[in-house]
Amino acid sequence: MSRSPHRLSDPTDPSELPILHVDMDAFYVEVERKRDPSLVGRPVIVGGSGRRGVVASASYEARASGVHAAMPTAQARRLCPGAAVITSDFSGYVEASSAIAEVFESVTPHVEPIALDEAFLDVSGAHRLFGPSPEIAWHLRDAIRDAVALECSVGVASNKTLAKLASEAAKPAVRATGPEPGLGVRVVCVADELEFLRAHRAEALWGVGPVTLRRLHEIDVHTVGDLAAVPLERLISAVGTAHGAHLAALAQGRDDRPVHRGGIPRSISHEQTFEFDLNDAVLIRGEAIRLADAVASRLRAHGLSGRTITVKVKHPDFSLRTRAHTLDEPVQTGTTVAQVAQRLISTLDLGGGIRLLGVAVSNLEETASGGTESDAAAVDEESAQPSAPLQLAFDLGLRSGAEPARSGDTDCGPTGDSELDLQLADALDAIRDRFGRAVIAHGSAALRGGQPGECRWGR
Repeated sequence: MSRSPHRLSDPTDPSELPILHVDMDAFYVEVERKRDPSLVGRPVIVGGSGRRGVVASASYEARASGVHAAMPTAQARRLCPGAAVITSDFSGYVEASSAIAEVFESVTPHVEPIALDEAFLDVSGAHRLFGPSPEIAWHLRDAIRDAVALECSVGVASNKTLAKLASEAAKPAVRATGPEPGLGVRVVCVADELEFLRAHRAEALWGVGPVTLRRLHEIDVHTVGDLAAVPLERLISAVGTAHGAHLAALAQGRDDRPVHRGGIPRSISHEQTFEFDLNDAVLIRGEAIRLADAVASRLRAHGLSGRTITVKVKHPDFSLRTRAHTLDEPVQTGTTVAQVAQRLISTLDLGGGIRLLGVAVSNLEETASGGTESDAAAVDEESAQPSAPLQLAFDLGLRSGAEPARSGDTDCGPTGDSELDLQLADALDAIRDRFGRAVIAHGSAALRGGQPGECRWGR
């Protein structure tokens, strides 16, 4: 569901501005500092720590040395050799994000999550209970601080583009002497929109990536003010009809996109970048099992199942290949997802090795078999500790000497989850919910060490 754009009667009055953008400050870093207070005040980098790792988040102290998100970790280490590099379990970030989402939903049901650490809120229906929009913004900051002891920046404006730019303007500033506190809340009244917008660099707008930016520079457009002044025909000739019209509207402060309430996601996926290229087919199949298990676990945790399974492979030359198969029935077990994923992988040429493998499930729907938490709560300690060891064998349909499927094959194994697969999945969820995810794993995960998600940004 979504809320339609709102029209305001007084362009100088901020009290009924409908859109808030809440963005956590250095979210991953601050979660790690809560875990380990010795990191406070030090330059910190969260991300992959290996030769192919990338930066997910950097503390303001590290940013002062030029470190930023998506930078290779090796480069970040060179820029800031004294930084602590943290590669952590993603579950802590998810837990904090869930608590923050509860704060949002205590104010308005109209919340559109963008990532774990940011969301749009439509507060047009919350004024009677919580007051004017700026007061709601300050209330959210205080409530989030009380809930998770983390700081955020909030932008308040008439639309999404302006609210997001406003939250950025409210953030702490990077200084060589340490972070300088920001405004915390930045309000952009309708009367001030164009003045606020036009000072920004063109790349601050959504949809202006490296290619578009290069084309804008070719027509001497560097700021949003330049973009607003350029004739539409010239802009369209540079970036295309649809994109040109979109950017022209944003440059004039027009953005009619509503806030969409969170619903069923389009897909659930896990991927892994390997420190060294994988060439062994057995190891690659083992990685597919680990990833499939992680994806299926998240499906069940959200009460979802899906029909379409996709694998993604990136080769050492960075070329990307994908294969997908849609099943007759929705599935939610690691066994079934792994079987299909492995058969899809067998249709790809892996002769040169791979640097990345991903598994995704899409075409999702809610399933009546969701709700593993309540099932897990019913497992008592005695039933979770069987009197005799139990070893489960999985026939995933691919043996070491099996003939690879042809690329045109449509036989990708099962058409749905078996009753035994579902019972096994329930047992796995119950054990993991009670004793932790690391306590039980498929043999490939146990031998490799770790679980998908621990090295989300590369090893």
